[in-house]
Amino acid sequence: MKTNLTLIIISIAIATMLITSCKSGGNEKTTPVASEESSNAPQGGQSAVQDDASQKDIVKVAVGSADHTTLVAALQAAEYVDVLSNAGPFTVFAPTNAAFDKLPKGTVEGLVKPEKKADLRNILEYHVYVGKLDQSFFKDGQKLGQVNGGKVTMGVKDGKVTVNGANIVASVPCSNGIIHVIDAVLLPPAK
Repeated sequence: MKTNLTLIIISIAIATMLITSCKSGGNEKTTPVASEESSNAPQGGQSAVQDDASQKDIVKVAVGSADHTTLVAALQAAEYVDVLSNAGPFTVFAPTNAAFDKLPKGTVEGLVKPEKKADLRNILEYHVYVGKLDQSFFKDGQKLGQVNGGKVTMGVKDGKVTVNGANIVASVPCSNGIIHVIDAVLLPPAK
């Protein structure tokens, strides 16, 4: 009889704990369930994130510039849009459309072909430094290691700043770094 009474007390205690945990939310499902909204979310990387309130990242600034449509097309062909949309920070030396126009005829069209993707990536990586460098950081003769492993040389003379001889004509701070607009395309030395 004493054993039955003990079982009844244990059963009541377990039932009380279960009821209490149900009331406090302890019995909620923890398995995430995809909602209809999230299953229809835009696919893509960081560049697909819509944010009209924050400072724009490097790619969004470039996309919004009428002077950088060739650079944006090159980034798309190289599949680097998401890379430069990430947190960074990056310093990007961004040639204008006019800078690309100075290249020999057919160069850009040739580089955006799928079979030239590695060459295009090498050129684009030569325009990117990991870290945010304002113009005040640059010193005459300073060498910077670029993403592709090459080095560029900065020039500072009479208040003007150049990179491998290309003039920095403007600088635009971004949420993930800075863009220095340049008037020439930087071509990495042959390996």
